[in-house]
Formats: sequence, C-alpha cells, structure tokens
Amino acid sequence: MTQNKNKPRIVTQAERRDLGFAATREVLIRCGMEVLTEQGFAATGLDALLRRATVPKGSFYHYFGSKADFVREVMKAYDAFFCRKLDRALNNESLAPSERMRAFVEDAKSGMAKYQYTRGCLVGNLSQDVEALPEDYRVALDNIVQGWQRKVARCLELAREAGEIEASADCEALAEFFWIGWEGAVMRARLVRNSTPLDTFIAGFMAGLPRPRSSKSGRKQTS
Repeated sequence: MTQNKNKPRIVTQAERRDLGFAATREVLIRCGMEVLTEQGFAATGLDALLRRATVPKGSFYHYFGSKADFVREVMKAYDAFFCRKLDRALNNESLAPSERMRAFVEDAKSGMAKYQYTRGCLVGNLSQDVEALPEDYRVALDNIVQGWQRKVARCLELAREAGEIEASADCEALAEFFWIGWEGAVMRARLVRNSTPLDTFIAGFMAGLPRPRSSKSGRKQTS
C-alpha cells in the first residue's frame, strides 16, 4: 500500500503548544519594540504594553521572568531588525560606498515619517534612562552600538579603497562620530517632527569626510 503524499501531517499537541508560545512571544517582543521606540524604560508600564499586545497579564510571566528580562529580549530583536536595515543600505553594490550612507539615512527618514516622528531609536531611548536601567544593560546597549559602528566603518573602508575618501582616514573614528551625531539628530527630528535634523546631520557628516586632495581642489595639477 502506498502512502498518500498529499495527506496533511497531523500537528501534535506539543507542537501546538510550541507554536502558540512562539506566536505570543513574538507579539510581545514586536509590541515591546514599538513602545520602546516611542518612550524609555521607566515610562513603559507592563499593563499598558499588555493591553496594546492584547495578551493577559497573567500570561506575560509564562514567557518572561520580569520586565528587565523582557526588555533584554526586545533589545536583541531590535538589534537584529536594525542590522538588516543597515545591511540593506550599506551592502548595496549598485551604489558607491559613500552614497550608501545617504541611502541608510533616506530609509530611516521614511521610517520616521511613516509614524509621524513618534518613533525614534530604541537604543537611544533606553540610553536616556541609563541610571534607572539594570547594570548589565549598559554593556548590552554599548555592544549593540559597537556592532552598528563596525558596519559603518566597513562601508567607509570600502569608500577609502575606492578613493572616495582620503587614504589616511580613520574609518573607526568616523563611524563612532557618525553614531554619536546620528542619535542626536534622531532625537531632534522627533522634537521638531520633521526630517530637517537628519538632512542637516548627513550633509555635515558627508562634507566633513576627508577627501583626496584632487577632489577637494577640483583642478588637475600642472607641471
């Protein structure tokens, strides 16, 4: 007797429980990312978050041991999400390396405008509450930003190899400067509710990149 290959496989009770766990946990984490891009740690109450996620309060502790544990998982998820955005822009080989920086900013501008500038950077929001955060958050947040910096530094290294910026340029320092300035620009954009601070920042950053001398003068040297 041959088996019917089109017959659907029966999902076991254990698998159903696992699928339900994964789905509810994902909803909570996604909702946590939404809330924490709008406000900081101290302002985020579990009751309001659970109402937004439509998850009973009694169920929360089935998935997470505490609010602190929950936010740790939200940070990891946000980092993964943001790294994908960075990679999409900074690894775009159809653009010159330095122009990929602008592409990232344009994508971020679209994202902020989509939510009327009510959402900013989760890492920046949490960093403003640093004194109220569990001590291990400092290291976790810094590690996240360090990872983002490495991605920008690599893009700038490609720009250096392509002759778009000076061969002696310190790409690590420039990447650190980028993120320090970017977080401030995002905060200001939320304050004024428009993209002008983001445009001002990237224009200043790009203008400040150390360019090869020939591109600065715009003239060929004559003998």
